[in-house]
Amino acid sequence: MLPSHYKSENLDYTLVQGDSLELLSQFNFSFDAIFADPPYFLSNGGISYQSGQVVCVDKGDWDKSTSPEQIDDFNRRWLALCREKLSDNGSIWVSGTYHNIFNIATIMKELGFKILNVVTWAKTNPPPNVSCRFFTYSTEFVIWARKHSKKPHFFNYELMRRINGGKQMTDVWHLPAIAPWEKSCGKHPTQKPLSLLTRVILASTPENGWILDPFCGSGTTGIAASLLGRRFLGIERESEYLDMARARREELDVPNIRKLYYSKIKDLKQI
Repeated sequence: MLPSHYKSENLDYTLVQGDSLELLSQFNFSFDAIFADPPYFLSNGGISYQSGQVVCVDKGDWDKSTSPEQIDDFNRRWLALCREKLSDNGSIWVSGTYHNIFNIATIMKELGFKILNVVTWAKTNPPPNVSCRFFTYSTEFVIWARKHSKKPHFFNYELMRRINGGKQMTDVWHLPAIAPWEKSCGKHPTQKPLSLLTRVILASTPENGWILDPFCGSGTTGIAASLLGRRFLGIERESEYLDMARARREELDVPNIRKLYYSKIKDLKQI
């Protein structure tokens, strides 16, 4: 097993530092689910609106745009490695926007994944459009796919129906964007809300299941996994974000913090 950057005391949360393209091929282990929020390659000097101010949206060198061919090659390589690390009834979730999600879907089909849904995450509190020249961006997309086209995947259908008031849950999820209480240890520039990750994990993993995040950032996938009694392995290159992910997991061991999280996440009130 690769040396870890951090392990929680109960061993449910492991962080490894490095490049997923190099590390994933170095261990032999199967995961019940994978959540990936890969680079969108959008850090090209654009602007957005946050907390009442116009800000630059550049995320870092890891998100700098390259050629379309290089981006396709990157996505093909990490998706192929992730497919190898999925259990036969495992599934993968890939988050993105219109900038990258269509190319990723094409590559996934080429690699043999069976796409199950493309979930539309409709943000209930989107930032306003600065230019006022087109509609406000208020959605992101999450592809859900299984490893094999003809082998069944795990799906907690009854729980999803119960969370949705006794009705079948649709592929449009109305969930808030990241809230201030989720930034107690700092904020990753592409941090996803716990409400999104808890639903993903509840839907597609068994209790005590193993979850991989190959671009784990500040560790949101792992925090959701720990809240739900699952086990997590996260890979991240940047020391700054690994420190944030570690601090968030250590914070979760404070009883009042864990209790606060349960009170804030809507789906957790239904189970």
